[in-house]
Amino acid sequence: MKLRRFLGSISNLATEKLSSSSSSCFSRCPSRQIFTARSSSSQRNGGINLSEALPGTHIKWASLGSVRNSQFATGFTPLKPKPLDSIMDLERAKSKSPEELTSAWDDYHLGRGHIGITMNAKLYRLLEQRANECRYFVIPLWRGNGYITMFAQVEAPHMLFTGLEDYKARGTQAAPYLTSTFYTELSETKDLVLIRGDVVFTSKLTDEEAKWIMETAQSFYLNDSRYKLLERFNKNTHDFEFKDVLQALDMPIL
Repeated sequence: MKLRRFLGSISNLATEKLSSSSSSCFSRCPSRQIFTARSSSSQRNGGINLSEALPGTHIKWASLGSVRNSQFATGFTPLKPKPLDSIMDLERAKSKSPEELTSAWDDYHLGRGHIGITMNAKLYRLLEQRANECRYFVIPLWRGNGYITMFAQVEAPHMLFTGLEDYKARGTQAAPYLTSTFYTELSETKDLVLIRGDVVFTSKLTDEEAKWIMETAQSFYLNDSRYKLLERFNKNTHDFEFKDVLQALDMPIL
């Protein structure tokens, strides 16, 4: 597969030498009432049905790693995260300001093994438009005195991330380390898109790393200068240099 060969050349450039050791207002905020009860431990993976195939068009993702006899995607199969109305009381949300909703969404996800961030609707529309043309990218994640490389795929309203080495080794059966979902239900009335990240394998990523990856990936779609690198990766691979990504992120070229 051409893409996998290209990713292999990137991996050769990506040094993966790692070091050997590597107060919330939510409880008093009235907007807390817009959220439903906490998920049970059986919903740890963000309400994802483990028997369902994760999305992929050209790249097909297997179901979560430990599941046996898992189904595989044939073309794009929508990810099935928790619907927004199972997390938030949308009727009560109508009376809240965008600022209140943003604060409550962020606080609701603290310490839960999930990540909650937001963006305005105009930025999301730009991200969605650009993701239709450029679905894939590679993002170095710094750890200690080196980095690992993450491989990203966007199929709006979903964004998936796995390790580049895992994708090279397993191809279409590579499982995501991190999934994120963009909820657009409040985009017209509140000019707000709620974004939820779920760390599938907590042994692979911390919550802090997951949030950084999500925000960094979005920046390559929303920042015009960074988007040129993403375009080059998807459309003019022969001109793409991984070191340019490192420089954009102020990471050393090892």
